[in-house]
Amino acid sequence: MKRVLIFCFLLMGWIIPSVSNAQIRLGISFNIGNQPVWGPVGYDYAQYYYMPDIDVYYNVSQRQYIYLQSGRWRFSSSLPYRARNYNIYSGHKVVINEARPYLRNNYYKQHYANYKGDRSQPIIRDSRERKYFESRGHPEHKQWQREEQKRDKDGRSGNDNRKGNKNGKGKD
Repeated sequence: MKRVLIFCFLLMGWIIPSVSNAQIRLGISFNIGNQPVWGPVGYDYAQYYYMPDIDVYYNVSQRQYIYLQSGRWRFSSSLPYRARNYNIYSGHKVVINEARPYLRNNYYKQHYANYKGDRSQPIIRDSRERKYFESRGHPEHKQWQREEQKRDKDGRSGNDNRKGNKNGKGKD
């Protein structure tokens, strides 16, 4: 009987963390509103951006740049001095969804070296897709905020009344 109980406890100790990790992964599927307007379009979720032109990472949730300086990783709210002339809006950004990607810097530096100098990537600020209006700093953000507040006040969800019809189905 003791063996059965011990086995059950061990089994529960293995299953419960697996289930909770799965729930966490499902719960963080969108962070468009937290992404900076200079971030690339096409991603509903981004943990980090890597900028191959200047070998710098950006932590989206912490709003911090991460870069190597004098052999140590620095975390800062601004770009390093060596990147003072870098245009954050035009440089290429690689979305990386893994914890602490800067610890594998050699891999990212080598793997994305061919994106150095690429200025063709569209950014959130210039997008006309409504989902990006949620990003603070987007030219349409204030209008989006007013519409969301009105929807909340009227008791409708964000997808209702898209074309102004009371039935929420759009034009017939």
